[in-house]
Amino acid sequence: MRVALVNANRIRPPIAPIGLEYVAENLFASGHEVEILDLCWEERPETAIAAFFGRREFGLVGISIRNTDDCSLSGRESFLPGHAAVTDCIRRHSGAPIVLGGVGFSIMPEAVLARCGADIGIWGDGDLILPRLADRLGEPREWDDLPNLVVRRNGGWQRNPASFPSLDALPPMSRRWVDNRRYFREGGQAGIETKRGCPHRCTYCADPLAKGQALRLRPPGAVADELERLLAQGIDHIHTCDSEFNVPESHATDVCEEIIRRGLGERIRWYAYCTPGEFPAELAGKMRRAGCQGINFGTDSGDEAMLRKLGRNFGPADILDAARACREEGITVMLDLLLGSPGETRESVVRTIELVRRAAPDRAGIAVGVRLYPGTEIARMVGEDEMKNGRIGGEDLSEPVFFLEPGVAPFLYDLLDGLTRNDSRFLFFDPSKPASNYNYNANQVLAEAIGKGFRGAYWDILRRLGGKNAP
Repeated sequence: MRVALVNANRIRPPIAPIGLEYVAENLFASGHEVEILDLCWEERPETAIAAFFGRREFGLVGISIRNTDDCSLSGRESFLPGHAAVTDCIRRHSGAPIVLGGVGFSIMPEAVLARCGADIGIWGDGDLILPRLADRLGEPREWDDLPNLVVRRNGGWQRNPASFPSLDALPPMSRRWVDNRRYFREGGQAGIETKRGCPHRCTYCADPLAKGQALRLRPPGAVADELERLLAQGIDHIHTCDSEFNVPESHATDVCEEIIRRGLGERIRWYAYCTPGEFPAELAGKMRRAGCQGINFGTDSGDEAMLRKLGRNFGPADILDAARACREEGITVMLDLLLGSPGETRESVVRTIELVRRAAPDRAGIAVGVRLYPGTEIARMVGEDEMKNGRIGGEDLSEPVFFLEPGVAPFLYDLLDGLTRNDSRFLFFDPSKPASNYNYNANQVLAEAIGKGFRGAYWDILRRLGGKNAP
């Protein structure tokens, strides 16, 4: 079957659609013909859609939805109207069934389908399910019993049971399906997966909803093969797309050892998301020798009680130890903070900033307010009457709805301003602070820096800009 895949993500700086590439690779390996329409590069999406679908017929159209909004309390920009417009335009130019997928979609499938008006959804591993759907539609035979599908039943949308199969079955990833060279030139990095799923139970996090709670590991050799293919395209700055690269520690070690064995650590610079727990000094050493340049630790808070309330499985001492281990190995460190969740107090905020100063990271990012995603524990908690007065936004969680603890809301920004004033290490997830804004949506400071040759994780580019270092 001839399948069209559409990248609907138009964020700037541009982020290469790694998920769409993985879907294309699996479709091709299954014998299907694949064409990609990448709307990221199109100034007039409707014109591009009309031209693309006017050239030939397709049996199936897949649209990738990476983000539903900018995840920022200060911005609160929803991308769903744009995604709905793309779906509607495709509908006018193609009679093929339209299926939605992607990480953003998988967090809230029914709501996104209701807004965008597609025919089918795939939540979870679209790269492993879409080829099976194309097989069934091409025969034709019954298809709506496939796992992970979201289909119309009894006047509404219903999910089929999920399947999260082993990643050993993935074909080799050629990374040839989109213009990765251009994404690197204008976006400054490329992504890669070493695993999927997250076993942790952080109260606010939607990753387990989209990728499952069971860890599924890619063979280290397959990861290294993919890195070599990116290097062959001139792409040498990479960011892992795992929820936590160091979970489990044993797999992270195996991946690093394979990279070192092939001599790739001397040719690439890569960045990772990690948890401060399960991060021994030995792993920091392995990561550095494998080419790791920087780590973004999901710290959230420096207050013991708040970490427990957020469902984190580490404490302040783990944060200090992880930062120290990286500093000793020469790995640049970012600590990501999430302030204003239920139970936050003036004292917990002060303790958090004090701990960050003790940890002495290269940068610390501050996000104020918690995005409420449907299906998360924090969304359930905030839905209770006694906590509704902290909600910012309406009842529809497909829109950017946040929670900000009422006990700190009146003074939190002023408190943070006083605690972090004149300390350039602190970045804010706030478009109103362009010099220190690490909200990557429409970030002109970042776009200009990348255009001048800066490469790497966006927080590290901002760090080097602040230090006036060369790219």
